[in-house]
Amino acid sequence: MQKKTFKSLAFTIVGGLALVVSACSNGTADTATTETPTEQAATDTTTDTTTAETTTEETAAPAEDRVLTDSMGNEVTIPAEPKAIIASYLEDNLVALGVKPVAQWMIKGNSYQDYLQDSLSGVPGIPSDLPLEVVASYSPDLILMDSAELVAGDKYKQYSAIAPTYVVGNAQNNSWRDELLTVGEVLGKKDEAQKVLDDYEAKAADAKAKLDEATGGAKKAAALWVLDSDVYVVNQNLSSGDVIYNDLGMTVPDVVKQSSEASEANWSSLSLELLADMDADYIFLVNGSGKTKDQILTDPVWQNIPAVKEGHVYEFTGEKSWLYTGAVANGEMIDDVLSSVVGAQ
Repeated sequence: MQKKTFKSLAFTIVGGLALVVSACSNGTADTATTETPTEQAATDTTTDTTTAETTTEETAAPAEDRVLTDSMGNEVTIPAEPKAIIASYLEDNLVALGVKPVAQWMIKGNSYQDYLQDSLSGVPGIPSDLPLEVVASYSPDLILMDSAELVAGDKYKQYSAIAPTYVVGNAQNNSWRDELLTVGEVLGKKDEAQKVLDDYEAKAADAKAKLDEATGGAKKAAALWVLDSDVYVVNQNLSSGDVIYNDLGMTVPDVVKQSSEASEANWSSLSLELLADMDADYIFLVNGSGKTKDQILTDPVWQNIPAVKEGHVYEFTGEKSWLYTGAVANGEMIDDVLSSVVGAQ
C-alpha cells in the first residue's frame, strides 16, 4: 500500500513559520500587513483548493470484496485486502508478486522450497497435504489451491468452511504462466503479474540468444537428478525441462524424449542402460546423492556420455530451484545455465 502524503499541508506550515521568524528578526511586531480584498480572495481560494484535495485523498473509496469464478466453476468471494493467505506450492507466485503467506508448503517435516527462503524466512511450514485442523489454526482469510486434485471429494466444502477457497487450475501440472496470471488476478495484482511475466520472457529471449552464440546452437542438454541409488531425468515440458528446451531452445536428447513420452511425471527414474545412452552435450546435475560430482562420474556408466567426455557437466545442490517451477525458480535456472555454459566458454 502506498502511504498518503500531505505535501501541500507541510508547505503551508513551513511557509507560515518562515513568516513568523522573518517578522521577529526584523523587529516589526507593531507593523500590521493589510491584505487587499483581492489578495484575501486568492488566499481563501488556495485554502479551499488545498482542503478539497486533502479531503478527496482521505475519502477515496475503500477496496471492496470481489466475486470470482475459479477453475472448478465455484463462485468465490475474494476479500478486498487478504492479510492471511495460504497458497501451498504456489509460493513462487506470491514471492514474485511481493506477497508473504502465513504458512508455506513443506514436506517430510521440515523440507521447504529452499530457493524461496530469502523471501519466506520465518514463515512456518504447513504439511503438503494441508490437514484441515492445521489450515484452520492459521486463521486464513483466503486459501489458494494449486489444482482440483487437492480438493477432491468433499474437501472443497471443508476448506471453504474455513476461508474463501479458490482453485487455480484443474490439472496436476498447470502452466506456471497461467498460474501466475490467475494468482495475480485473484490478489488484485493483475498488472504486476503481467509485468513479472513480460520481464521473464525478455530475460529468456536474451539468454537464448547468448546461448546460441556461445554454443553454435542445436546443442543437446539434459537435467538429471541423482540420489543415493537412482538417477531421474526431467520431463521435456515440465520443471527445468520447460526452461532448457522451450525457453532457452536447447535440443532434447532422444533418451529424454523417450522418458517424457512414457511418463507425465516431472521427473522419471532412468535405467542404467538409458543413462549410458544419454546423448547430451550438456548435463545439469542436481546432486542429492551425498557423493561429489567426480565420484558420480567415475562410474563407467557415465563415461560415454558426450557431456562427460567434454567436461560439460554442471552441478547444483537440491537447495537450488531446479526441481521446481515458476517465475522465480525459472529465472534462477536461466542464471545457472548462463553462468555454467556461457561463463565457461
